[in-house]
Amino acid sequence: MLSTTRSAAFATALIASIAVSGSALAQKKYDTGASDTEIKIGNIMPYSGPASAYGVIGKTEEAYFKKINAEGGINGRKITFVTYDDSYSPPKAVEQARKLVESDEVLVVFNPLGTPSNSAIQKYLNSKKIPQLFVATGATKWNEPKDFPWTIGWQPSYQSEARIYAKFLMKEKPDGKIAVFYQNDDFGKDYLKGLKDGLGAKASMIVAEESYETSEPSIDSHIVKLKATGADVFISITTPKFAAQAIKKIAEVEWRPLHIVSNVSASVGSVIKPAGFENAQGILSANYAKDGADAQWDNDPGMKKFYEFLAKYYPEANKLDGSVVYGYGAAQTMVKVLEMCGDDLTRANVMKQAASLKDFAPDTLLPGVKINTSAKDFAPIEQLQMQRFKGEKWELFGDIISGELSN
Repeated sequence: MLSTTRSAAFATALIASIAVSGSALAQKKYDTGASDTEIKIGNIMPYSGPASAYGVIGKTEEAYFKKINAEGGINGRKITFVTYDDSYSPPKAVEQARKLVESDEVLVVFNPLGTPSNSAIQKYLNSKKIPQLFVATGATKWNEPKDFPWTIGWQPSYQSEARIYAKFLMKEKPDGKIAVFYQNDDFGKDYLKGLKDGLGAKASMIVAEESYETSEPSIDSHIVKLKATGADVFISITTPKFAAQAIKKIAEVEWRPLHIVSNVSASVGSVIKPAGFENAQGILSANYAKDGADAQWDNDPGMKKFYEFLAKYYPEANKLDGSVVYGYGAAQTMVKVLEMCGDDLTRANVMKQAASLKDFAPDTLLPGVKINTSAKDFAPIEQLQMQRFKGEKWELFGDIISGELSN
């Protein structure tokens, strides 16, 4: 009788054990690109072409994922990072996106760079229900969860940033005459719209608008033309190569406007240093991330981690290059989302978690700048602080401002 009771108890325990393990197994959910051992992440970068200065973003992300893998991965899974060059060409971006989805079978396409390239792949990725995650562009249209539920931004929107410049100019130089130099694509036009919206009734302060094509080898003639307008404010809505050319040419023609450069081209390493520190004194911009060139962050806990990461996993990186800081912060955000996914590595859950970030602060963001998202808010970072270039580094001034300003 005792034996029968024990057998029954054993059987009950065995059934319970099987049920528990079965439910544990049932809790693991995967889409293509994820398994018990791997998470496959796709990426598209301009490693060549007119925006190749941004290529170090992809290299930094690759190094960061190597660090994560060396430390055991994410919930025991290793990241496979597949990154392709699109030369900042929209048709090439489409080709690479299809390759990542249909051949490489990635779980997500993470941090693809450039407004033109992301615009070209957005409908395709959304139709396939592939997360277009934390895109490396500040175009306002990445924050449209109703129409494009599979696309989410990362950095502050260009329009938000431009509105901050407009607010600054109306306060500090209300009689200024503004010359705007912008890239002739969605990136440049988005900034221009934000600037005009921010100026509102004072949009007449803009006395000249001049655009350029990324295929142009030099933009010198545009600068000469803008100087001739008599403008005393110059706003440079450019990618790094052209931002550096503009800084050099303005010095060469001895034009001395109040010069504002967009955040995407405020890197000391890839823009200011090549243009010449002596030519960049007093230039203004806005930032949301710490500057690797600034000694004030040497004892900052987050930047210490960043410098340790570079020393071990990406020693050839230039810590002065803002793109390296950017890549680290974006990769850290990607890892956070994957950690939040637990064992539900479906594409739908990746998007759900990406839209559930609360006060997340990557190591490299300015104190007080935090990442927040929701099902109705796909703009993770919305705060910036004005900065002025002095000596060989940027100096922050004023308060951290939300880019979502009223006109």
